[in-house]
Amino acid sequence: MELSSGAIPAGSSIDLRHAEPGIGGGNISPDLAWTPGPEGTRSYAVSCHDPDAPTGSGWWHWLITDIPADVTSIPLGGPTPPGSREWPNDYGYRGWGGCWPPPGDPAHHYVFTVTATNTPRLDVTDDATHAYVRLMLHFATLERASFTGLFANEAG
Repeated sequence: MELSSGAIPAGSSIDLRHAEPGIGGGNISPDLAWTPGPEGTRSYAVSCHDPDAPTGSGWWHWLITDIPADVTSIPLGGPTPPGSREWPNDYGYRGWGGCWPPPGDPAHHYVFTVTATNTPRLDVTDDATHAYVRLMLHFATLERASFTGLFANEAG
């Protein structure tokens, strides 16, 4: 599998339009496209994690599960595919939570990942915690693909 974005080429800087409004961003989710998963793929999940956030465990910006197996992209700004489920990000709301690292350098790494799963729908209730959803996703994983974008808070 391969994952890419027209808005965020791998290894490049993430545009301010994808950042949180608190630092002048538009909180627009990036477009993502991936090549089909391996045989047996029943759905996909998409996530974005900032491992550099000063929390001890990073910061989760996005988690979507149960993306139908015949879907291999998400457009710029959404919407998410019908049938998929978005989980609360670490800001506490569902959907894309844009970049908002502490001011200054160094830039934070934003790791975008698509996961092919062996189930059409994760066996979790809609009120499950983010951590539990990621645990169940781990057990359903067939294959993953990732790329990383960079963002520094220059708004200070």
